[in-house]
Amino acid sequence: MSKGFFEVPMAINEPIKSYAPGSPERSAVLTQYKEYFNGSLEVPLYIGSEEIKTGETRTMAPPHDHQHVIGHYHLATKQEVVLAIKNALEAKEKWESLPWEQRAAIFLKAADLIAGPYRAKINAATMLAQSKTIHQAEIDAACELIDFLRFNVSYMTQIYAEQPESAEGIWNRVEYRPLEGFVYAVTPFNFTAIAGNLPASAALMGNVVVWKPSDSQIFSTKILVDIFKEAGVPDGVINVIYGDPVMITSTVLESPDFAGIHFTGSTHVFKSLWKQIGNNIDRYRTYPRIVGETGGKDFIIAHPTANSKQVATAITRGAFEFQGQKCSAASRVYLPESNAKEILNFVKEDLASFKQPGSPEEMGNFITAVIHEASFDKLASFIDKAKEDKDASIIAGGGYDKSKGYFIEPTVILTTDPYYATMETELFGPVVTVYIYADKDWTKTLKLVDSTSEYALTGAVLSGDRYAIEEATKALRNCAGNFYVNDKPTGAVVGQQPFGGARASGTNDKAGSAQNLLRWVSPRLIKETFVTPEDYRYPFLG
Repeated sequence: MSKGFFEVPMAINEPIKSYAPGSPERSAVLTQYKEYFNGSLEVPLYIGSEEIKTGETRTMAPPHDHQHVIGHYHLATKQEVVLAIKNALEAKEKWESLPWEQRAAIFLKAADLIAGPYRAKINAATMLAQSKTIHQAEIDAACELIDFLRFNVSYMTQIYAEQPESAEGIWNRVEYRPLEGFVYAVTPFNFTAIAGNLPASAALMGNVVVWKPSDSQIFSTKILVDIFKEAGVPDGVINVIYGDPVMITSTVLESPDFAGIHFTGSTHVFKSLWKQIGNNIDRYRTYPRIVGETGGKDFIIAHPTANSKQVATAITRGAFEFQGQKCSAASRVYLPESNAKEILNFVKEDLASFKQPGSPEEMGNFITAVIHEASFDKLASFIDKAKEDKDASIIAGGGYDKSKGYFIEPTVILTTDPYYATMETELFGPVVTVYIYADKDWTKTLKLVDSTSEYALTGAVLSGDRYAIEEATKALRNCAGNFYVNDKPTGAVVGQQPFGGARASGTNDKAGSAQNLLRWVSPRLIKETFVTPEDYRYPFLG
């Protein structure tokens, strides 16, 4: 039982290591990468205290070397899904009764493990499994996940400290209970930090979790599980299963104890989950919390006063880092006619300086592979279409090759149609489409940006004119949950830029903030009266 009001260690953003040639962190991560690449990892299901091997397995291979098997993972049947729910519910009472500072200590320890002995492991696993460069792995798997864990603890204490006023003779207090039931965490391939944060944030607030990672991220999931176990997450609090997503989800959503979903993934899948939850609403003990961050068709718009080199850098970094496989990646760009040619020439110079897409082990590579063959084939089809269409042309890149890895060249499409397919469709790859507007149509183009896409995740305006910045900020207020001024539309930092969008981009519950954690509690108000009345009569009756 707590016997004090405890201040947690101050959360600060984890410093990003350079991985410069000759640095110890570069040597450590390359050594670990080789060990994983030459090894064979077996990943069981983690249910309660058991590591279950069903015997039905799938192989794991790096996207940049897809014939090279680096391990396999076991698939759940419905029996294991039911067992995971059962184990979560059995762990619930003891976990939610644990004093909050004990839960905090577990996840603070997890952050320190990642910052120290697991840093090379989690980064190397992310490089190998998700084909991230070391810089992208470092800012994701190490720094962002550390930040999530540390800042979430600080946000939890802020939430618990938020208490109502009390009048004379009474004491009002609020306790922030975990949800009644279990939380279902569904995580994506593209960010190891998100994969770790979605189950951990719900668990931190006293919930128990059934977690289904993406099939393309299971290798680094194994390292996350190792970290959570060493940090002291008790058995049954976070149960990890893989397999047929339709079967797993249907089984989870049939349970009357389903209390919420923490989701990052495609808009289509999230909408289908919402429908299933609605259809099952009479089954549940309580209204489930539905929290999701989904797709994006993120934009950059440059004003005629924008610095051309700055716009080009925003495009190059915003569109092509991690092969454009960020929910926030720039994928549609609006350039003014007066300096579009200069901007695009700078972009072409940037792309010409890239090495051909290759392995993240070669640290001179800015671009590696897209995640799997289905993604490769989709992107190749849009590139081929742009080569044939009269209202589009490829002005940079356009090549692709999947003989060894799923490599797509960074590609710039120029279109004369602001509603061209690649201006509206989420591609999730290193393809950006540019539309050039007449300078006099600045205001009209802002309306075009707002109305073109169903999504509303991120966007950026670059301008040297403060009036234009203010106009864009107002005009585009509903089409980007994270809006950037004179910067690329990617790179949100925990504790600085809470992340999330609306419209078809999700519920905008802002990962990396107290707003998100509030979704995983059910507050209870307790009013205590010290001297209880013994006469029903109010004074007015006299």
